Amino acid sequence: METEGAYYADVSIRDAIKQGVIPGPRMLVVTRALDVTGAYALLGYDPALKLPHGVQVVDGPDACRRAVREQIGNGADWIKVYADQRVSTADGVVHSIPTFTPEEFHAIVDETHREHHKVAAHAMGLEGVHSALEAGADSIEHGAYIADDDLKTMVAHGTWYVPTLYIFVYAEEIHQASGFPGWEGGVAIHAETFRRALNSGVKIAFGTDVGGFEWSINPAKEFPLMVKYGMTPAQALRAATVSGADLVDMKNQFGSVEPGKFADLVAVSGNPLKDISILENVNFVMKEGVVFKQPGRH
Repeated sequence: METEGAYYADVSIRDAIKQGVIPGPRMLVVTRALDVTGAYALLGYDPALKLPHGVQVVDGPDACRRAVREQIGNGADWIKVYADQRVSTADGVVHSIPTFTPEEFHAIVDETHREHHKVAAHAMGLEGVHSALEAGADSIEHGAYIADDDLKTMVAHGTWYVPTLYIFVYAEEIHQASGFPGWEGGVAIHAETFRRALNSGVKIAFGTDVGGFEWSINPAKEFPLMVKYGMTPAQALRAATVSGADLVDMKNQFGSVEPGKFADLVAVSGNPLKDISILENVNFVMKEGVVFKQPGRH
């Protein structure tokens, strides 16, 4: 979901895996992500220095279209947009400042869809989520607060919600910090948003934002939170399998165990329908019929 300044390195890794050069997961990549001047600033450096940003900085509709074409031309499967910046929870709602103007955002979505790709929108607060939905984004990533009317829009348009719950619990509780400036109480707001989205019939897919927390932490910690906030274990499993495949338009290839699909399987020593946290201890991985083992395991 972006390379954070490594440009198109994810394309190279994806292709090396496809070609059998290295082992690895099946990857769909967004490359550089898009944001506007000043919203994803490179901090701690002399402003006169022109150094790589964590995103591709674009301003104006024409530049936005050009960036989409460049990223897709260089191998992006999806386009990621930072729809908002800076949050505040002062009134019990996560508010944010939209980044792109409506004209810019529409240009990004229109150009992406014209080229038969999709747009994932990092959107945290009320205003950012609404901006992304108005422009026609295909998925909302994080969505700490989503208004009821916007949930109705998501249901009507089939927009996906990828809530990434654990990263905010980690930031607020595990890391012993407020998480983000202005974020106080945001975990509870996010949990309630998740419940409302689930009850509204919004399509929800599993996602983790791993990298925002250490890679040594098992990202399957997302599962117990999805269940704690209202999903059944079966719904949480479906979010990571069938729904995940549907989100990326590949449900005919993987996501369920059926004839004609890839033989992609994982196994655990127990029943995740009784204890979803057991998915943090996967001990068997098969990709396309090939079993991969961790060193020291038999």
